Amino acid sequence: MTEAAAELPQAPEEAKAVFGEHFPQAVRYAELLADAGVERGLIGPREVPRLWERHLLNCAVLSEVVPQNTTVCDVGSGAGLPGIPLALARPDLKITLLEPLLRRTNFLQEAVELLGLDHVTVVRGRAEEVMGKVEPFHVVTSRAVAPLDRLAGWGVPLLRPYGEMLALKGDTAEEELKGARAALGKLGVVKTEVLQVGTGVVDPLSTVVRVEVGESPGGVRFAAKRAKAARTGRSRRRR
Repeated sequence: MTEAAAELPQAPEEAKAVFGEHFPQAVRYAELLADAGVERGLIGPREVPRLWERHLLNCAVLSEVVPQNTTVCDVGSGAGLPGIPLALARPDLKITLLEPLLRRTNFLQEAVELLGLDHVTVVRGRAEEVMGKVEPFHVVTSRAVAPLDRLAGWGVPLLRPYGEMLALKGDTAEEELKGARAALGKLGVVKTEVLQVGTGVVDPLSTVVRVEVGESPGGVRFAAKRAKAARTGRSRRRR
């Protein structure tokens, strides 16, 4: 056990309600973050004492706004936040953890296997690289990846028609959304809102920016890319 891992506090009572039968796996994941996560530089040692409130529960309450039985892509998953807490809280979801860095995907794969998360897949790559190679998702999630306008450019094209991107943001959520409206419009976004989730679980509440798309996720530019990818896929299957 690392020195940082010794600072991990006991799980709060709220965690038992949020994670239900998967609470033991949530505890194991917290221990993994506090130990190997710190050792490999995925999280800072100062985050360990607040892992539960600031990270695991802050991410898990995203489950309040994710539709039932949907596919989810966690873009820039890093140490698995919010994807793994969401997977622990919602076993009905099929979740893809998308991450470009090898050392992080190695950690994610180890975590998924250790926790027995059969409904979670780890994919190494950038969002723009996997478009057309994976089935479009109902929901795209992210946390602390990039400003909203840039994040939307990566995440929105991965959505299926009428899907939504759910981005965990901080106090600047409203400001970011206001500054990104033009870019979002070009990406085929038809509705946006800022939500507060986690009442009775986290304080302060988690802030989520919800971005919904219409029939053409990513706009005209990405519609052409998807059509080209589909034609390429059909051509390969005929060979």
